[in-house]
Amino acid sequence: MSGGVDSSLAAAALVDAGHEVTGVTLRQWRGPAGPGPGGQGCCGLDDTEDARRVAAQLGVPHYTFDVADEFRDRVVDPFVAAYGAGRTPNPCATCNRDLRWGWLYRRARAMGFDAVATGHHARVVAEPDGGVALCRGRDRGKDQSYVLALVPPAAWARTLLPVGELTKAQVRREAARRGLRTATKPESMEICFVGRGGLRRFLGARLPLRPGPVVDRAGAVVGTHAGAAGYTVGQRRGLGVAAGARRYVLDVDPAANTVVVGTRAELLTDRVVLGGPVWHAPHLAVGTEVEVQTRAHGPVTPGVVEAIVAGGPDAGAAPAGGPDGDAASAAGDALVVRLAEPRPRVAPGQVVALYDGDRLLAGGIAR
Repeated sequence: MSGGVDSSLAAAALVDAGHEVTGVTLRQWRGPAGPGPGGQGCCGLDDTEDARRVAAQLGVPHYTFDVADEFRDRVVDPFVAAYGAGRTPNPCATCNRDLRWGWLYRRARAMGFDAVATGHHARVVAEPDGGVALCRGRDRGKDQSYVLALVPPAAWARTLLPVGELTKAQVRREAARRGLRTATKPESMEICFVGRGGLRRFLGARLPLRPGPVVDRAGAVVGTHAGAAGYTVGQRRGLGVAAGARRYVLDVDPAANTVVVGTRAELLTDRVVLGGPVWHAPHLAVGTEVEVQTRAHGPVTPGVVEAIVAGGPDAGAAPAGGPDGDAASAAGDALVVRLAEPRPRVAPGQVVALYDGDRLLAGGIAR
């Protein structure tokens, strides 16, 4: 229970369905605010109190688990390291994999619980062969299956997502009908640990950000940046380039402290490579037609699986922190998708999710 309306209603729906429910909030910081200047965007003391009071209203136990060390080691430190290496990470996807369906999933199993439930807008759907699949939430505008794409699929058999069949408007109306204190609570849209100071200030406190050259593909200096770490492939604002033709970041080289920019045409590509893919569909093979999503609420692009490198749906070991006994790709594996038409290059480090309609097929990290 994050203290938001979705997890509050999820808990209420499970109580109504006759489940023995225990509410859990993960304490990711040891203090009144997160490490970001000015405090954090969510998961703070107010959110914990909201979760506790909703649990009390529903008549269910509520516990707060301190996972500050795990959150720092598994989410925050890798986030900073990725930017320091010129990549653009997705910490929500990592947090879901390593904390919610990693640490918490294992803790729940050890405590004898049958399932973990959350307020994510996604659906666990039974398949004809007796298995389960992860599918998009009914509210396409709020669908969160993308940020679950790195969670090993063995988790879905022991996962409940009670609000996945509802729209956000329906969630709020039902929460208001029940008198839940979180019914009108606004959503947090920012990275929870960055805080109000913003990403560049957060990174600047942890990485050596030094001004350096912005260059074009030919190596000619066309501007000055404020520190290569923190720029992302595809970015077109705040580049430190004099007015003229619109430029986009083509590459980031923190070692040389250089940002390479170019035209939109130079940014386009007809392929995307998923490193360390997590296989949610064992039938995925070369030639499979897929829909490619590269942002949490971004558009999908048709494509076809062109190559599967060093493994496949049955190869490798589960990512660290994932549910025990699951088979997911090793870090050296890769999946290459050829796009139906050229699209802007995906920033290295971003999550890429592949779908067949609403069904999630695979997820990985863009190379």
